[in-house]
Amino acid sequence: MTRDPLTPTDVRRLLQEHGLAPRKSSGQNFVVDPNTVRRIVEASGVGPDDTVLEIGPGLGSLTIPLLAAVRRVVAIEVDAGLVRVLQHLLGDEPGFTLLHADAMRTDLAAAVDGGPATLVANLPYNVATPLVMQALEAGPALVEQYVMVQREVGERWSARVGDPLYSAVSVKVALSADARIDLHVPRAVFHPVPNVDSVMVRIRRRDDAPSPEVRSRLAALVDTAFAQRRKTLRNTLRTLAPPEQLTAAFADAGIDPGARAETLTPEDFVRLAAALDA
Repeated sequence: MTRDPLTPTDVRRLLQEHGLAPRKSSGQNFVVDPNTVRRIVEASGVGPDDTVLEIGPGLGSLTIPLLAAVRRVVAIEVDAGLVRVLQHLLGDEPGFTLLHADAMRTDLAAAVDGGPATLVANLPYNVATPLVMQALEAGPALVEQYVMVQREVGERWSARVGDPLYSAVSVKVALSADARIDLHVPRAVFHPVPNVDSVMVRIRRRDDAPSPEVRSRLAALVDTAFAQRRKTLRNTLRTLAPPEQLTAAFADAGIDPGARAETLTPEDFVRLAAALDA
């Protein structure tokens, strides 16, 4: 495929020709800088033998250079107007599969035929976190994610104990994967220009990621612990078990009941969950 990445002129023309406009409510901001999308594809590390899952391809800004770099791109787009544009632009391209569907209601592992695949996407900002968690639940079908999100969201995903943005989502991501910010993307490369800067986050699923059942129990514990950040674990977790059982669990896990959730590492939560189960 030799098609060039979309320019600002291309994006505006496609929107006008198809009677479309970016939907702020859906977090639609299209990348219009060819150098940026080339840099993203190169930094993602995908190659000619790889399958890529793209969620929210929009007008194809990232899809076009991905198709030039990999064996297959499976794109999931919920917006019917954008689906029409993608079918018009790329419908006949070999290696391109377009699914008109809501990614939040799609079996992502099945979409890539069980994988292995890499998620490379400019995620819709309003559903970025639940989509990343859903991708982690796809197991080894999606070993790695390389996704664009708002900078603060990416910083929360990759935060560690002691970081100001360390939160429940930081722990839940870390329980299953290693996450780090890889690239910074200025707001000027988008149409329309958003009010925030963006980052590319690399999320690699760990081989020892917990099973869905264990992850669900851990997530419930983490959410409860962080629900009232200023309160001690003794107070925030009292709804999970009788006082004597909770006291014993803290002792077994080696955790101070007077501590706050933000001082616990993901490994601390794993030990505490195991002690509560016991």
